[in-house]
Amino acid sequence: MKLLDRYIGVTVLQSVAAVMVVLLGLFVFITFAGELERVGRGSYELMDAAVYSLLLTPTLIYQLFPMVILIGCIMGLGAMASNSELVVVRASGVSLLRIIGSVAKVGLPLILAVVLIGEFVAPETESRAQSLRAEAIEKKVQLGKDSSLWARDGDAYVYIKDLLAEDEVRRITLYYFGQDHQLERMVTAVSGHYERGAWLLRDVLSTDVSTQGFVTKKLETLRWDSMLEPNLIGVVAVQPDFLSIVGLTQYIDYFQRNGLDSGRYELAFWRKVIAPVVMLIMIAVAVPFVFGPLRSVGVGQRIFMGTLMGIGFYMVDQVLGQVTLVYGIPPVFGVLVAPFIFVMLVVYLIRQVR
Repeated sequence: MKLLDRYIGVTVLQSVAAVMVVLLGLFVFITFAGELERVGRGSYELMDAAVYSLLLTPTLIYQLFPMVILIGCIMGLGAMASNSELVVVRASGVSLLRIIGSVAKVGLPLILAVVLIGEFVAPETESRAQSLRAEAIEKKVQLGKDSSLWARDGDAYVYIKDLLAEDEVRRITLYYFGQDHQLERMVTAVSGHYERGAWLLRDVLSTDVSTQGFVTKKLETLRWDSMLEPNLIGVVAVQPDFLSIVGLTQYIDYFQRNGLDSGRYELAFWRKVIAPVVMLIMIAVAVPFVFGPLRSVGVGQRIFMGTLMGIGFYMVDQVLGQVTLVYGIPPVFGVLVAPFIFVMLVVYLIRQVR
């Protein structure tokens, strides 16, 4: 059985690698082509667009992997089916579940590697990519390594520690300098929300600085008229889908403690948590499909069917996720529906093949 596991594993691994190279190259090129319209803005050049696209590679690997492993398994096992190798394997008494186990043995290390990329590598490279683009396009903005933001706003210098969304920021500090370059006023706020053409800062401390000393006032809210509008914040704001599980947990906790809607972050959190299960389900779907409707078809039809199933899963997952946000349903239910449908499909196909 070890020999069989090794043979199936190598065959599937080669197919998965080939599919990943093709799809990853395609999506990196599409990303690069989409960046070309920004080339020429500020100091954003062609090389910057290329570096930006390459920095998104870990994110693309994580996002594409469920479809990659589905198509790769269908292609690898399909090739064995076309050569009647799977027929011989089945005739020798190997069960369908045993074959799924053989594929899972090579799939599990790949899934673990991709999950680690999505948790530790992709958030970092995504942040660096956004920083590169934002700083090149908008000269008055500079991002820190932790996705914080420094900006010039008239006579004020602005520091924003947390970019939650394009209209929601946290831990803001404004530094006002006089003509002699001496600090005259400093304003700190716990959070800020953009509404009616200005930022409404909350839990504010305003400190006037002079040669006589410091005068501090505490304000519940303060209106801040700024040229730093949401369309600029949106370029570099934290996107829930690109955060790590730890990062998502922190943001969810912050939103809930402050009475804000954390639905988008909860949805992204549960998608991250269930992602390894989804990848395993894709393996389980591929095997009975090859023994059933895809046993004697060509490579093109297998690729088409795998792509169709992958897109179907993505569409169901996205639509139901948005439905939970609109109607206030716990996001975990929307995240679980698509995997549940595919599990039922696996059970049905296994019964049909048997």
